[in-house]
This record gives sequence, structure tokens and C-alpha cells, in this order.
Amino acid sequence: MEMFYMVVFGGLAAVVAAMELSKSSKDRVTTSTAFSSFKNNYLLVYSLMMAGDWLQGPYVYYLYTTYGFTKGDIGHLFIAGFGSSMLFGTIVGSLADKTGRKRACVTYCITYILSCVTKHSPQYRILMLGRILGGIATSLLFSAFESWLVAEHNKRGFEQQWLSLTFSKAIFLGNGLVAILAGLLGNLLVHTFGFGPVAPFDAASCFLAIGMIIIVSSWPENFGDPSESKDLLTQFRGAAVAIASDEKIALLGAIQSLFEGSMYTFVFLWTPALSPNDEEIPHGFIFATFMLSSMLGSSFASRLMARSAKTESYMQLVFTISAASLTLPIITSFLVAPAGVKGGSITFAGCIQLLGFCVFESCVGIFWPSIMKMRSQYIPEEARSTIMNFFRIPLNIFVCIVLYNVEAFPMTVMFGMCSLFLFVASILQRRLLGIVESQRPKPQEWTAMKERDPEAEPLNA
Repeated sequence: MEMFYMVVFGGLAAVVAAMELSKSSKDRVTTSTAFSSFKNNYLLVYSLMMAGDWLQGPYVYYLYTTYGFTKGDIGHLFIAGFGSSMLFGTIVGSLADKTGRKRACVTYCITYILSCVTKHSPQYRILMLGRILGGIATSLLFSAFESWLVAEHNKRGFEQQWLSLTFSKAIFLGNGLVAILAGLLGNLLVHTFGFGPVAPFDAASCFLAIGMIIIVSSWPENFGDPSESKDLLTQFRGAAVAIASDEKIALLGAIQSLFEGSMYTFVFLWTPALSPNDEEIPHGFIFATFMLSSMLGSSFASRLMARSAKTESYMQLVFTISAASLTLPIITSFLVAPAGVKGGSITFAGCIQLLGFCVFESCVGIFWPSIMKMRSQYIPEEARSTIMNFFRIPLNIFVCIVLYNVEAFPMTVMFGMCSLFLFVASILQRRLLGIVESQRPKPQEWTAMKERDPEAEPLNA
């Protein structure tokens, strides 16, 4: 089966390389030297932050099993992480708008390093503390860095179109190339050098520390609402009003929660799905294959956005494809007889599922830069981090419910729920597209608008 992994990985690598090399002038955007310097600095930091996160991903579940914990115990540890992200992470992330996004990014580094340190202990309560710290860090990773980038980009007067370029490059590198290298490095540390499953967490701490030094030395501070009189409760109330008063923001939050909820559930499910009878699978190599698929998706997304494709339009198809890809474990359970022997290599059903999971990860690669672009257009700057963390509340509730009942439901039921939620996301995306289209100026209105203001930009350009 090693040959199968090599074929899948090599095929995806060839496709990604071909897409990057075949980019035409239509796929490239001319920018300034100042913007390139700003973008490269952010991409370096973001890549280091994601390296610290991705190094841990393939080995969290595996590490807990080596400590002797059951599937239910591991599920509760995962619940602690998502619950922490929902409760404490929302508060800490929202404070970024008031106390500063740079400080929040530094807090992410410190919190995640402490979380990595706890992985050295086999004691359940210490590991639980690590999951709580990791949940807080996750909220900061997916709100503070993006909020800092958008605010600093606008403050420096760069063109709005260039923001999409940074988003797509960040996902291509941070969620693609860096993730692949992290998976391979983790596999090298654990299996080749034999340092054990805790080694990737130590390596992650090193990358996070380097990134923190760069942030402290080169990033200026920026804030959301400059008012010092607003307390946290007032910020929450303002964010809730913004979501309730603008259907686009509410739909965006629901879509994000449905997709990310399914994605994080998949993160928990893919290991037991590919090894239901304790088959020997190369976790780091499979993880690298997933990330290469995500890299392929982000490369495709960058082309779409460079050619001014409507994000709201193509994302409906992306959600539909992702829903279909997660039905493969259900289909194979009916069509392929289960293996009755413990151990061994990955089964034929596992190979089919692996291909479907790669398709899903490609959709994830398209999702990230696209959702970032839509958030930059619809979410008000003064409460960006607060609203983004509001979006994570239903996401974390959903994942906690699924993981709490992980032993009560068969694998097919959980994949079925994920597929259903992704299909609902595609329906909501269609509704969002309808609203955007209805608010777009008609040709005669657009002509009149250009006459009044030659620099006017069309909605969702």
C-alpha cells in the first residue's frame, strides 16, 4: 500500500505544480514594492504560526492512544478544546479589538507553547489543561491574525483587490506547503528518528517562539473600536446587533459554522475511519497528502479571485462537492465487505475513502481564502474579531455534541451529519448570492454612479 500513497501524493503534487506553472497574466496581479514587503512579512509569520499548529494535528489522537486512553476519553479531551474555544476563546479573541490585535497574536504564541508543554504528561488532568489552552489559542489563530492583517492593509492604503492575493497566498503556504512539510517532518521525528509522538509538539513550540519574536520586533499595533469606554459586554452587544441587522453577516456566520463544524469533526474521524481494525497507516504521510490537496484547492481559488470570479457563486458548488465527498464512508460501508482481521495495511474501502477525503481537503483549500474575502467585505472593522469569534460559538457547540456522543453513533452516522450540514451550507450560500445580486447596482444605476464618483467600486468587486 506504500505504492498507493506515493501515487496519490505524486499525482496531487504534479497537478499543483502544473497549476502554478501555467498561470497566465490574467492570474497575476501587479502590486507595489511596499505591499510586497508587507505581504511577505505577514506570510512568514503566518507560515510559522501554521507550522506550529499543523505539526500537532496528525499526532494529537495518536499521542492520547499511546497514553492508554479510550476513544471516549479522547473524545472528552477534544470536547475540552472546542468548549474552551467557545467560552474562554471567544472572550480572549474579542478583547483583541479593544486591547490590540498584535498583543492577541503574541498571546496565541504563548498559550499554544504552554499547551504543547502539557503533552509531555500522561496525566489526564494535565492533558485536559493543555486542551483548554489549545482551544483559547485556536480562537486567536483564526481571528486575531486576520483582523490585524485587514486593519493594517487598509491603514496603509493598499488596494482592496490585493487583500485577496494575501489571503490566497497565506492559505497556499500556511495551509498547504507548510502543512505538507509539517506532516513529513512529524513523520520523520516520530517514525524515522524514533523520538516518539510528543516530538512534533516540541518542534511546534520552536516555530511558535520564532514567530513570536518576529511579531514583537516588526508588527505595529492596531485596534478595532478606538473607544476606551466600551466594556466587553457592550462589544458583545454591538456584535450581536451587527449580525442581527445584516442578513449577509448572519448567513456568513451560519455557513462558516456549518463548514468548519464538519471540518473539525472530520479531523477527529479520519484516523479511525481509515484504520477501523487498527490497520497500520502512516499518519504524517496521509496528513501531508491531505494538505497537498488543500494546497491544490487554494491555488485554484487564487485563480478564481484573480479573475474577479464571484466568490458567493462558486462557493455553492464547493459546498455541494464537499458534502458528496463525505458520503463515501457511508457508500463503502454498504458496498465493500468489512475486513475481519485486525492490523495489516489500509483496506480497499480505506483507499476509496482516502481519495474522497482528498477531494474534501481540496474544498477546504478553496474555502479558506474565499471565506476570508467575504468576511473582509461584510464584517465591520470596529468589531471584526468579536464577530468572528461569535461565528465560532455554534461551531464549537456542534463539534462538542458530536464528540460527546462519539461512542453512541456509528462512523457512518457522523459522516452523514457532516454531509448534511455541508449541503445546508450550500443552500445558505445560494441565499447569500441572491442577496448580493439584488443589492448590486443595475447597469443604468452603475453608469450614473460612475458619473458622480469616477473611483466608485462595484459591490463585491
